[in-house]
This record gives sequence, C-alpha cells and structure tokens, in this order.
Amino acid sequence: MQDRLKKYAELIVKCGLNVQKGQEVIIRCELDQPEFVAMCVEECYKCGASKVEVKWSHMPITKMHYMHRTLETLSTVTDVEKAEWEHKVKTFPCTLWLDSEDPDGLNGTDNEKISKANMARFPTIKPYRDKLENKYQWCIAAVPGKVWAQKVYPNLSEEKAVEQLWNDILLCSRVDDAPIKAWENHNKNLAKRCKFLNDHKFEKLEYKSANGTDFTVGLNPRGRFTGGGEYTLGSRIYFNPNIPSEEVFTSPMKGIADGKVVATKPLSYQGKIIENFWIKFKNGKAVEVGAEKNQDLLEKMISMDEGAGYLGECALIAYDSPINNTGILFYNTLFDENASCHLALGRGFNECLEGFEAMSVEDCEKAGINSSMIHVDFMIGSKDMAITGITKDGKRVPIFKDGNWVI
Repeated sequence: MQDRLKKYAELIVKCGLNVQKGQEVIIRCELDQPEFVAMCVEECYKCGASKVEVKWSHMPITKMHYMHRTLETLSTVTDVEKAEWEHKVKTFPCTLWLDSEDPDGLNGTDNEKISKANMARFPTIKPYRDKLENKYQWCIAAVPGKVWAQKVYPNLSEEKAVEQLWNDILLCSRVDDAPIKAWENHNKNLAKRCKFLNDHKFEKLEYKSANGTDFTVGLNPRGRFTGGGEYTLGSRIYFNPNIPSEEVFTSPMKGIADGKVVATKPLSYQGKIIENFWIKFKNGKAVEVGAEKNQDLLEKMISMDEGAGYLGECALIAYDSPINNTGILFYNTLFDENASCHLALGRGFNECLEGFEAMSVEDCEKAGINSSMIHVDFMIGSKDMAITGITKDGKRVPIFKDGNWVI
C-alpha cells in the first residue's frame, strides 16, 4: 500500500498540479491522512516548489463555527483573508484540495444562516476569484476519512472501511502500473470525444430517461467541449484539475433549458445529503424542485444569487464508467459526478468558449457563460439514458444510447 500511495502522491503533484520550479503550493485538507499529506508535500518539493503551505481543517470544528458564531462574524471577510487573496492574485500558487469530509458532517446546522453568510461574503471574494480564473493550476483529489469510509461501508470495521475506500480511490484514479502514462492515454481518449462533439457544432442537447428526465438544453454558439487536462492562461502549463475524471463537458448557453431532470444519485451539499430529487427548468432557470430529504436546502441552493438557478455545466460520462462499475455510492461529488452524466447549477467555465483567452470575465458573461457564487454538480445519468445532439439545421445525431456513448 505504501508504494501505491507514493505513486498516488506523485500522480497528484506531477499530473494533477504539474508543479513547476519556484512555484508556491497550497494544500487544503482535513486531519484524516497526515502521512499522505506529507507525501504530497515531499513530492511538491521534489518538483522544485519554493514553498508548500498546508491549511488544515476539521469538520466538527467547522460545525461549531456555524452553530455558535453570529451571522455577522460568519459574513465578514477579514483583513487577513483579504491579504491571503491578494497574495494569491500576485503569485498564482498551485492549489490542491484533498477531500475526505464526512458527507453528513454539518447535519443540525442552520441552512439559512450558512447561505446568508456565504451570500454576504461573495461580493468581496468575487473580484479576487475573477483575477485568478484560469491562471493557476489546481487539483481536487481524495483520501479516506474514517467517518466517510464507514458511510460508504457501514458493515465494515473502521479500519477495514478505510482500507477498502483507499483501494477504491486508487483504482478509480488509475494508480496501478504506470499511472502518469495511463493518464496521458486517458486524456487522449477524452480529447477524441471532444473533437467529435465540437466538429458537429450542436445547437442543443436532448436528454431522455424512463425515470422522468425529459430535458433540452441550449449550447453556446461559441462554446466547445473539453475534458481531462487543461492549460493555464499565459504560462500555458498543462494540469489535470480532477483526479479521477471521466467527463467531457461544456458550459451551456445561459437562459436556454427546458424540462425536467431527475437525479440518479444523492447530492452532498454543505455537509448534508439531498436525496431523491428533481428539478424543472423553464427558459434556462430552475423554477421548481422536489426532494425526499433536505428539499429546503435544495431550494436555498438555487436561490443563493441570481445565477444559482441557471446551469453552468453539462457533462457527459458513460454509465459503463470505471467509477460506476465499482457499484459503490461514494456520497462524494468528485467520484459520484464522474460515475455518470451530470449537470451543474451555478458558475460556468470561461474556458468552454472559443477565444476566451482574449476575453475578460465580463465578456464571457455577456457571451452566455453563467456567473454565480456556487457551482454544484448533480448526477442524472441512468442505464437507459438517451442523449441526442441537435444541429442548427435540425439534424438529430445520437450521442448516448442506453446510458453509454454511441461513438
């Protein structure tokens, strides 16, 4: 296992972040796997990082903050935080998120209070985020947390659950044999699918499934599908933002989406699970939702700001994907979103526009990229899902049949 973990750390740092000599690195993580975090720090320094800063967090303490701090203190962006943002804008540090949080870790907190605090902070943080957009390398990967592991494997002991979840993470991340070479080949395959979709210049995508999904979304006339690795602006450094990743995705045209989509997996959002839910869209915006569990949280999510009810992403992933074939519900968006097709509410991706390199953030928004403080993926892929691409002249081209790629 130690050899596999070292390969995983190397993959994350070299292929995920692609740390360059002299760059600063920030690692954000929970307290669950300090030994592995140390491996990542060592790999960063081996690549020539000038400084690696580890920012630890602990969800039980985060929960205390939400329960005991006032709305005013939660809403305040301190001078220290502003200075940290300003430093990022000047240095563009690589940022690694190692996800291991308890999916239910914030149960019992006030959804309204958390939402209001995030909404109050967003206008201060947004200008910094806009200046960082597409200019630095980042990667989200995962390590097992004890509580998360036992959520996935409730019938195993804590030790066995963590061990099994490690095996699942490493398998889905292609960490056996030669992982970096495996990711090079994987990126090439994703690029072929992107080319097929981009060559057809589809105007709309139509989704249908027996579970009630009947939905059409408009694509941006300047849009493009992308997937796998991407390049930073200016420095042109290639990196992989998600490990694992199986998706080919685009940002749709804001304001064009109609119909109903039914989620096929639970959604972990703000430390709580939203289960068995659906969303109806009209003129691009979510106008009605339903859920068996935490419907109020879903309603608050789509009203976080003006753009929260619009779509920022359409991602295509085969139902017969390595992650889905594990048969495991991970209760973690990084894995569950890459198990089958998903959509995302909120912020879109500027890099999904042709020529975005020469465009400002405002230009991208005017061109139809949605802007929001949130970006929340939810899964809609099913075993019988059919997706059809519709061209400007009305030609219908099958893309997915029975949940998988036709091409």
